[in-house]
Amino acid sequence: MDTKQTILIVDDSEFVRNYHSYILEQAEFRVVTAVDGSDGLEQLYTHSCDLVITDINMTNMDGYEFIRRVRANGKYRSLPIIIASTESDGKDKLKGFEAGANLYIVKPCAPEVMVENIRMILRAA
Repeated sequence: MDTKQTILIVDDSEFVRNYHSYILEQAEFRVVTAVDGSDGLEQLYTHSCDLVITDINMTNMDGYEFIRRVRANGKYRSLPIIIASTESDGKDKLKGFEAGANLYIVKPCAPEVMVENIRMILRAA
């Protein structure tokens, strides 16, 4: 039986999706990806995910709206969500936490720091 935890990566950059996927697969996670918030919701409703990593700035639906919609669904109210964004301003972080994010990481982030944060959040969930 496969006991790998599944992480959904929502980012409009193919490079970032591939990079984060590689890091997480090396750390023994299963990865599902989405190109924007709308696709992210579809992937979330299709797959059983243990944690979400989302960017903020995306077309069709940005990360803030994606998080708000995830949190509005009672089934996902406690799903851990990490924002990984190049936006480092305090107002962006505050907006992310107000939307419902559990953690805000500024990209680029060292792979070991990302994996450590994910494991910490999953243990606490």
